[in-house]
Amino acid sequence: MQVLYRKYRPRAFEEIEGQEHIVRTLQGALASENVGHAYLFCGPRGTGKTTMARLLAKSLNCGKYQKRAEGQLQNIPCNSCHSCSEINEGRSLDLIEIDAASNRGIDEIRNLKDSARVAAAGGGRKIFIVDECHMLTKEANNALLKLLEEPPQHVFFVLATTEPYKIPDTILSRVQRLDFKKISPEQIKNKLTGIAKKEKININEPALVQLANSASGSLRDAESAFSKVIAYAGQGKAINLETVTEILGIVPLQVHDALINLILSKNAQEAISQINDLHEAGIDLNNFLKQFIRHLRAKLIGMIGEKSYVVVASATPGQATPDVLINMLNVFMRAANEIKLSPVPQLPIELAILELTK
Repeated sequence: MQVLYRKYRPRAFEEIEGQEHIVRTLQGALASENVGHAYLFCGPRGTGKTTMARLLAKSLNCGKYQKRAEGQLQNIPCNSCHSCSEINEGRSLDLIEIDAASNRGIDEIRNLKDSARVAAAGGGRKIFIVDECHMLTKEANNALLKLLEEPPQHVFFVLATTEPYKIPDTILSRVQRLDFKKISPEQIKNKLTGIAKKEKININEPALVQLANSASGSLRDAESAFSKVIAYAGQGKAINLETVTEILGIVPLQVHDALINLILSKNAQEAISQINDLHEAGIDLNNFLKQFIRHLRAKLIGMIGEKSYVVVASATPGQATPDVLINMLNVFMRAANEIKLSPVPQLPIELAILELTK
């Protein structure tokens, strides 16, 4: 089975989830024939940056766009003309995608400049998508800058990054920046619900909610996780919350609450034993710690009156106060930074527990 995020990649602007402000901006530019020669798409992974870039490229070379009445954008891109079909099938010579994470040097940008001078194969526009553009070397950025300053009339650039603060100011001043936002759990759930219906997957509401909440605003991550869950459960079998939590390695909230209670009661031995039990059970402690911090935050916000968060936080133990939870959050946030470098995954969490229970 083809992975879901590829199978259900949007082919029209109307199918884009959660980025209506960017869709409106680009469609307005297309309608007025005022498309910028260079854009910078910024935002978290899995929020549609590359997909949006491909839609823009497809629209610019769409046969229907070339022949449309002034200001009309209905059914553009059309997904039926020769140019649209080539891009959909990944064989267009006028859409060049470069992964700057692995092609980050000046030689690659020089090759790009040489390609930009050549007319588009279809006689239209040539579009370059530079993904992970923050990875380009200083020399490569300088070479790219010259091209952005005076691009050929038929050439358009879309730079994409998850880390815009690493982009040189000289580049930023020559592009139109569009910021992608994380996609809401509700929008992700609705998208997964639609996929489940099309794929005839029997999955209940709590399982869909868990998949959406675990994606941290990334639709691609949610679709990838859904593919894993389907493969694990087997075609035609019902998928419930237990299936999702098991395959994603999500620790039940009761375990989080038990750990909080052990820390509050100063029972370091039992708390550390619980962490080691999770480690031996194959739980990724880095992911567990992220979940635990989110759970603590939900409890803190629920305690200070934001009722919308109470649904994800069970009753806070009596000994906990906002100050106590803030201290726990600070200590475990430090542990979250240290766990990435620790040769013993459980050690930073154990040290955090000892600090909080002394």
